[in-house]
Amino acid sequence: MDIILKKDVENLGLEFDTVSVKPGYARNFLIPQGYAVLATPKNRAILAETLEARKEEEAKLVAAAKEIVEKLKKTTITIAAKVGTGDRLFGSINNANLSEELANKGVAVDRKYIKIPGNTIKRTGKYTALVRLHRDVEYNYEFEVVSDAPAVEAPKTEKKEEKTEEENA
Repeated sequence: MDIILKKDVENLGLEFDTVSVKPGYARNFLIPQGYAVLATPKNRAILAETLEARKEEEAKLVAAAKEIVEKLKKTTITIAAKVGTGDRLFGSINNANLSEELANKGVAVDRKYIKIPGNTIKRTGKYTALVRLHRDVEYNYEFEVVSDAPAVEAPKTEKKEEKTEEENA
């Protein structure tokens, strides 16, 4: 079922986007809550008129989004997290963590505009998140998740060797 969004909906789309969703989701949640309307020919014509009237405002929004993308290109993020064995994180990294790290670097991006494939990251490594600031402005932002402390291996082998030397003496 095709619908036109009246408001930004996280993990679905931005205002004035035409998206396809399951009929139950549209009828039981999006339309009654005022988040969307059916994408009938009449509503599509109204949307075209609205977008035409908002061209100047849209141009300003696109320009602001492109400025943020330029800041993102100059910013590198390395997120330090607690790591267990095998590079697995204790907990996970999500779009809110990435948004917070970007804010610390001086680039304000709301978490609802950031999409991480799989929604969470549970291992260290390099990752890419899609930052969608406007329907016409998207950017694949690369960042890295690393361990917050260097891995310390227990010196078990040394203790065993010392005991065998003491037993031999």
